[in-house]
Amino acid sequence: MAKNQHNEPSEKEPGELTDSTPVLPRTYGSLLGSNSAPKKEWPELVGLTPEEAGRKIKEDMPRAQIQVVQANSFVTMDFNQGRVRLYLDPSGKVQRPPRIG
Repeated sequence: MAKNQHNEPSEKEPGELTDSTPVLPRTYGSLLGSNSAPKKEWPELVGLTPEEAGRKIKEDMPRAQIQVVQANSFVTMDFNQGRVRLYLDPSGKVQRPPRIG
């Protein structure tokens, strides 16, 4: 019988890559290399004007549909993943943290 010509160990060390192990880039599953989850709420925008708040939200979520809600206004209760509502106080500043929905 012929001896095995390969000098490979029969067992791999834990965590060792094999030829069949896919190597994925570190950015797999995230947008443009960010290592954090996408923002869903912007508490730092409370007290800003709707224009300033909308500009900052668009930096994080360029496709967001910004909806400005005046004080004492009614809104629908539907959830929209692409919408961020800015609830304003009577002076026209953002009253509560804007969030997706």
